[in-house]
Amino acid sequence: MVIDAHLHCTGRETATDVMRSLDDAGIDVGVLLAPFLSDGYSLGDAASLRRANDHLATLVHGHGDRLRGLAVVNPLHPGATDDLQRAVDAGLSGVKMVPSGWFPHDDRVQSTLALAARLKLPMLFHAGIFIDGRSGRYCRPVEFEALREHPGARVTLAHLGWPWTDEAIALGLIDLINGVPPHQAMFRFDLSFGPPPSYRLEVLRRALEVLGPGLLQFGSDCFLPCPGEEIASRRGVLQALLDELQADDATRQSIWCDTAAAWLGLPCRP
Repeated sequence: MVIDAHLHCTGRETATDVMRSLDDAGIDVGVLLAPFLSDGYSLGDAASLRRANDHLATLVHGHGDRLRGLAVVNPLHPGATDDLQRAVDAGLSGVKMVPSGWFPHDDRVQSTLALAARLKLPMLFHAGIFIDGRSGRYCRPVEFEALREHPGARVTLAHLGWPWTDEAIALGLIDLINGVPPHQAMFRFDLSFGPPPSYRLEVLRRALEVLGPGLLQFGSDCFLPCPGEEIASRRGVLQALLDELQADDATRQSIWCDTAAAWLGLPCRP
């Protein structure tokens, strides 16, 4: 079983499009993010995010065995907690947030984080630098330590926090040092790689050596609708790195399935 834990919707895709792409890429379960980076949608426009979440709720309806939908909310917006609850009531099962203009420790975002933790929603955060030139200072992995104020939070930091990958690894290590099993840890990291190609092998090697595969999961970071070949190509990049590192079957099983399944609260079949 293979889970792609990081797929962007644009608002132009249909369920048929998505299922065909997943089938062609050999993906069993896709974690879809409501649109927020495409035309007509913006993190700064609460109404557009509500429309985005409605679109995704409609798209994943009836496909719970293959598709998991993550709402996108901006916790700076008045009514953000209501918007998140509304999205969950409509059928979405997690939340994506992008710290842009706010830190995870800001008082003004705590109610949204608290609701996500209370509902035991899988949370996905952008972590690391932005490729569009926005300041990444809000997204340094160490800033997410503030989420420890919300016991039970289930958090994935995207891109292994590039370029602060050592910081991300240190954050993930804390639970392991304290004897928390990986599947119960607060933080895990997706391998929708932020590091440029020349860094990727060493970053993955270090993450595996320190954290082990139980805190690492595959995400393609593709934008739908797209051909399955595009998702498969990004899967192939990670496959080649695992081959170079001579990763064993148990390591691959964790990265392709088990880590994300624990985050999502899903069983993971071989």
